[in-house]
Amino acid sequence: MQTDFTLEQLRDPDTAESNKILRTCVHCGFCTATCPTFLLLGDELDSPRGRIYLIKDMLENDRPATAEVVKHIDRCLSCLSCMTTCPSGVHYMHLVDHARRHIEETYDRPWPEKLLRRVLSFLLPHPRRFRLALFGAGLGRPLGRFIPGQSMTAQRLRAMLSLAPDSVPAPSSFERPGVHRAIGPRRGRVALLAGCAQQVLAPSINEATIRLLNRMGLDVVVTAQQGCCGALDHHMGHHDPAMRFARANIEAWTMEMQREGLDAVVVNASGCGTTVKDYGFMFRTEPAPWADRAAAVSAMTMDISEVLLKYGYAPTRKKPGLSVAYHAACSLQHGQQITTPPKDLLKRAGFTVKEPAEGHLCCGSAGTYNLMQPEIAGQLRERKLANLDRTKADLIASGNIGCMTQLAGGRMPTVHTVELLDWMAGGPEPVQVTAARAGMR
Repeated sequence: MQTDFTLEQLRDPDTAESNKILRTCVHCGFCTATCPTFLLLGDELDSPRGRIYLIKDMLENDRPATAEVVKHIDRCLSCLSCMTTCPSGVHYMHLVDHARRHIEETYDRPWPEKLLRRVLSFLLPHPRRFRLALFGAGLGRPLGRFIPGQSMTAQRLRAMLSLAPDSVPAPSSFERPGVHRAIGPRRGRVALLAGCAQQVLAPSINEATIRLLNRMGLDVVVTAQQGCCGALDHHMGHHDPAMRFARANIEAWTMEMQREGLDAVVVNASGCGTTVKDYGFMFRTEPAPWADRAAAVSAMTMDISEVLLKYGYAPTRKKPGLSVAYHAACSLQHGQQITTPPKDLLKRAGFTVKEPAEGHLCCGSAGTYNLMQPEIAGQLRERKLANLDRTKADLIASGNIGCMTQLAGGRMPTVHTVELLDWMAGGPEPVQVTAARAGMR
């Protein structure tokens, strides 16, 4: 694609990067075949190619974002299926992230939307605040059906209440700062990103991760200074808050590297993993020593499935006689290009793994997308659940808490992959397995 940025514009590193990305695009349209919003809406501007044209025009002319541009960029899930499909290697993720930052800096959103985005940014990255909010949402959940109208604000309020869980688990002692020591001879030392929303919604995921890694001979460090990975703010275009979260994590893990060393930073929420692995890019223009520290953190960050394969995961129980429909989170299969490790581990653990049709398509969760674009997210959820149901499996396994929340309430219980692997290697039976067995009777 030909571009026409001025030399002055290209002095900005983000614009220079976007220019390189735009020039990589050859207009082939392969991306339209795998874009969820284009498949649903049929509008070229709701495809990656269409959005690329909008972004190019906006950035090249250095103009404020318009309502039309914002509508189509906001409808993008950032599922990154287009990046997997693209034969030219267009790095759409960095391009759309730049566009979202430009939108937030130049576009005045309607006040209800502006308020909601601020509320989400205030609550979700902070576990204590989020837990309190969920208690309140749980109380108000029965009132959701009485919210009138089909305005976007009404839809979003109903979505927020409907996604609230029936109950909120108690905080887990596993997530308190400290070191969980290896059982037996120590084979390595890793840091775990405890996360924010995940530790509120499903603390059992971190518990299973720590138990399993300890039994495999790894010390697991949960640092006091770490927090949200910054993905939520980053993908809403909130640059400064995202960088503050990322900087705190980088500093915390750098200190651990300098103290006793780290063999990996382990992430068990793939949406977070995609962002942490991108810290090197996010901090590429930051002054020393941040650029180097961020690059070092990104280089050692691993999804839990990568760590388990590296250290030789092996089950200790007999085959469970259960089939698992594996839901590949977009952030794992497209964002991190990790496709076979989770399935290989589940097979090694003794599960029959079934893959649904259209496995490359997003379930509609996409961070806060199911709150901000509830109608499209709902259509994608129903499409995904229908494909999962056709596998006739006993359980759904996934590696991302957002997907698990989005797919909850379907025919099959949804469980994190690491909880199944922990169970088959000596851990407790996940409650979802118990529920699945009860449904089989």
